[in-house]
Amino acid sequence: MTNAIVPADLGFFSTLASAGSLSAAARELGVTTPAVSKHLALMESRVGVLLVNRSTRRMSLTPEGELYLEHARRILGEIDGLEELLGVSKATPKGLLRVNATLGFGRSHVAPLISRFVRKHPHVEVQLQLSVNPPALTEDTFDVCVRFGAPPDSRVIARNIAANRRLLCAAPAYLAKRGIPKVPNDLTKHNCIGIRQGEEAYGVWRLASGRGRNASTETVKIRGNLTTNDGEIAVNWALEGHGILMRAEWDIERYLRNGRLVQVLPQYFTPDADIYAVYPQRHQMAARVRAFVDFLALSFGQQAGAMTR
Repeated sequence: MTNAIVPADLGFFSTLASAGSLSAAARELGVTTPAVSKHLALMESRVGVLLVNRSTRRMSLTPEGELYLEHARRILGEIDGLEELLGVSKATPKGLLRVNATLGFGRSHVAPLISRFVRKHPHVEVQLQLSVNPPALTEDTFDVCVRFGAPPDSRVIARNIAANRRLLCAAPAYLAKRGIPKVPNDLTKHNCIGIRQGEEAYGVWRLASGRGRNASTETVKIRGNLTTNDGEIAVNWALEGHGILMRAEWDIERYLRNGRLVQVLPQYFTPDADIYAVYPQRHQMAARVRAFVDFLALSFGQQAGAMTR
């Protein structure tokens, strides 16, 4: 009985999907276009389903093709990882790297760094997925997750790659109209912009004063007429003078510098949300993971230094 899936097909199909056409895949593989077409037809014959929709100008994957590609790339990545663990590779970063990050931060900060990373490491193929809530760490869906706060899970490695303060801020026009809060309880009289993200308690802000044994925390139940699950939208609302916002310094630092936003209650401390790169322990020897996490730490460290100057 002929095997439905041949190991050599996995790399072939991954290259074909990345190339986007039979002719482009042929150039990538160094063969003729008819040879690529024949290889694909043999694959489809073995598995008994259509993997690619073909037309004269373009090709697209069928749902079965998408499923095949997802598992093919995961298996190829695991093979690369095994080679690294056994020491049979030269530890050159290569293979598939699956990255997850939050919507706003991923779009503004992680995606540009990935662009620079793949220029430096062209043999690494990165898949970036942005999500409102971080994925469960027990799932084998991603190789590296960029998230805020250390996860309470000893089965993963969490590397702190950058400090990140949450700050209260508002547009000068809003403060001129509504007044400047002097103490945390004054926030109850203001329009506060709410963000629903992750598992954090919504509508509750905690502000601390003092340090060490003299530290005390006040909890404020905020109210406001604007709420979103997208941090970028919330920042825009604050810029337009709708109210007071609590947001990570990474997202608002440029607006504080140019005066479009002003820090509110700067003498109080809000909960930190340091940036972590989180990855399974089994991936710690993978060259592509190590290289990417090191690259993030270096890049974020340079940006943090620029922010403090």
